[in-house]
Amino acid sequence: MINNIKVLAFIALIGCQPAKQYSISDLEQDIISKFDSMEGDFALAFSDSQDNTLSLFINEKEEFHAASTMKVPVMIELFKRASESEFALEDSIVVKNEFKSIVDQSLYSLDSADDSERELYKILGQNKSVYDLNYDMIIWSSNLATNILIELADAAKVTQTMRSIGANDIQVLRGVEDQKAYDQGLSNSTTALDLLLVFEAIAKSKITSENDSQEMIRILKDQKFNEIIPALLPEDVQVAHKTGTITALHHDAGLVFLPDGRSYTLVLLSKNLDDFDEGTELMAEVSRMIYDFYVTL
Repeated sequence: MINNIKVLAFIALIGCQPAKQYSISDLEQDIISKFDSMEGDFALAFSDSQDNTLSLFINEKEEFHAASTMKVPVMIELFKRASESEFALEDSIVVKNEFKSIVDQSLYSLDSADDSERELYKILGQNKSVYDLNYDMIIWSSNLATNILIELADAAKVTQTMRSIGANDIQVLRGVEDQKAYDQGLSNSTTALDLLLVFEAIAKSKITSENDSQEMIRILKDQKFNEIIPALLPEDVQVAHKTGTITALHHDAGLVFLPDGRSYTLVLLSKNLDDFDEGTELMAEVSRMIYDFYVTL
């Protein structure tokens, strides 16, 4: 009888012990296990907008082809230079499809069939505002708009501005489809850490005014490609983000805004994907894992 009482007392004591809280270290191990379950290379950078000590980094300094994520630094440079009165976002610019390779200044053109936005090709020779071209570059990931705007922004100045916020590894060298440059290994590149710094710079108005930063966020919220960060999140969560896609590579980076006013920055990069669709789904699941952890804090 006494032994039974002791056993019941022990069980009661165990039942009173608080359950071990799921920590960010636990989250990190679960995400690493998920990344390891698939053929490919992944990187992640996460940071709470209100508390920078709440962060998570996995392969955050590994270099990746930037793909279309480089269009965000270009946008920042456009807003910065417009604020310095070098031009106005309302200024008109000729829509053209002839660009110079950074290798030898030889001319090349883009094929509309390889672009995610094709309407712009129908108005070659006509004018469109810098703002509207920028909008097409971000929400539709228009390569034609990008190449037109990167000439205006100047790739070297874009990279220099990124250095001013501590993004020391991101490289914006050229526009899209410069085959001669690609063949020589001259491609735009980034790390997850640097893209996190880029989006934090927008969120905290480190480069442009608060009004300009809010306008860039508004544009990023109109993003049309939503297969990764927003894919599995509740509908009342807003995401201001930019994706990047080329063969066996898929990225997403942005700011996640919760209905309660809190927000965080999240970057998910991938390369060497054996299965592009499954890799995309995996990263969407990781985004949901980050969200589920964050809302419990």
